[in-house]
This record gives sequence, structure tokens and C-alpha cells, in this order.
Amino acid sequence: MEIRAYRPEDEIGWVRCRVLAFLDSAYYDNVLTAKEHYENQAIELIAIMDKTVVGLIDVEYENEERSICYHGSGLGGMIWHIAVHPDYRRQGIARALLTEAERIARKKNINRFEAWTRDDNRVNSWYQQNGFTSDYSYLHLYINEEEGSDVIYSKEKNILPMTIFAHYVGDNKEEVKSQYKRAYECFCYEKFL
Repeated sequence: MEIRAYRPEDEIGWVRCRVLAFLDSAYYDNVLTAKEHYENQAIELIAIMDKTVVGLIDVEYENEERSICYHGSGLGGMIWHIAVHPDYRRQGIARALLTEAERIARKKNINRFEAWTRDDNRVNSWYQQNGFTSDYSYLHLYINEEEGSDVIYSKEKNILPMTIFAHYVGDNKEEVKSQYKRAYECFCYEKFL
């Protein structure tokens, strides 16, 4: 396996890897058709096996405290994407990508990473096994017309909202989760380097 910096010519492989990796996760609906570009500097790495992009990690990092990350003190890096192609899982690829991203981050005086993920047991376990801790969460809600007639409305009579994506940040998460078919708990993880 080769871990190296992402290059523009890797974009198709990056997108394919991310889409396939996310299909069986709680983020199955978060499909990208192009690689994101960041406002700030970023650590963008890919893992290559068999001439294929089999893993990726993108960490946008701060030059000014709390300009990207929400928690902690000092300069942080936000893990926007980490993914492993499903045919190459359980080979240590994600851990190797994280380890290399951490090595690079330390050289840039980044003292912590932050990551957000939904309530997917496999993914949450991976973060915990790799030294991340979580002390904050909120809900991602996908509310359809039938479930949310009191939530979905428009002041414009010719616009008829059919679905809404919302964040619930209150204290009654379990009660709110029970009201909607698609309700995910979104966790913030942090790791000090």
C-alpha cells in the first residue's frame, strides 16, 4: 500500500472510493460528484493499492484558533472525509491514513483533530479505538411531508416543501428520534495529538 498526497488527477478515484465507502454507512445519502476544495490549507492523503484509490483522508486545518473546529483550544484540524473502499476494509488502511495525517499535522503545530459522524456503530467504534473521545452530539433529522406538517411550511404559496433536513440540538433526543423515520445522532469526536 502506498500513502501519498492527493493530486488533481486522483479525483475520479477519490470520488469512487468515497461513494462506495459511504453506501453502507449512516451517510449513504451524502453523495459527492466532485472532490471538495477547502478555504484553508488541508492535509489531503490517499491510499493506493492495485493502482486504485482504496482510502482517503482530508483534514482542513486552522491557522487561527476555532476558525474551523468547534471545540478545544490551540490549532485544530477538521477531518472532513475519511473513507476506505469496501473491498479493502479491515487491512489497516484508515489507521495508516490517520497516522500519516497526524504526523503531518504535528509538524504544522496542529494539536488536535475533530471529526463529526452519525450514529453508525462501526464508524463510532473506529474513532474510539483510535483515541478519539466524544462529549457532544445533536440530531440530524430528515422530515417528510407526512411526518412534519407542523414543521414544514413556506410563506410563499407556490413553494411546497416536501422534505426538510434539520438539526435538533435540544435535550429530548430520544423522544424526537421516535417521531421521525430518519433521525440520526451526530457525534463530535476529538483527539489530541
